[in-house]
Amino acid sequence: MTIKPIKTERDYQKALKEIEKLWNAKPNTPKGDRLDVLVTLVEAYERKHFPMDLPDAVEAIKFRMEQSGLGPKDLVPMIGQLNRVYEVLNRKRPLTLKMIWRLHRELGIPAESLIKQDEQRKAA
Repeated sequence: MTIKPIKTERDYQKALKEIEKLWNAKPNTPKGDRLDVLVTLVEAYERKHFPMDLPDAVEAIKFRMEQSGLGPKDLVPMIGQLNRVYEVLNRKRPLTLKMIWRLHRELGIPAESLIKQDEQRKAA
């Protein structure tokens, strides 16, 4: 099994084609092991060359609400009174540490997204 680091776009494209060929390989077989190694290399290359930024807190909350079929009333136990929920969702009020903890614990929203400042607040 000759595998080398992915250093160029050409190496990356070649690895993707190889992964496509091996996609249905069974685990714990030589082809399955090759697939695992190639996927790991591609993920490392993508993290370095195509970094994805986390959504800001409000976008993360809205996304989870949509995913889970939740409305603003459902956030009251985590954020506080309904008017406070609307203030947070409309970016009029920042999240407190207590709100962040509750949203993370109750809804499984990554804490990294909840503590990230949105661009509008940074500019202010």
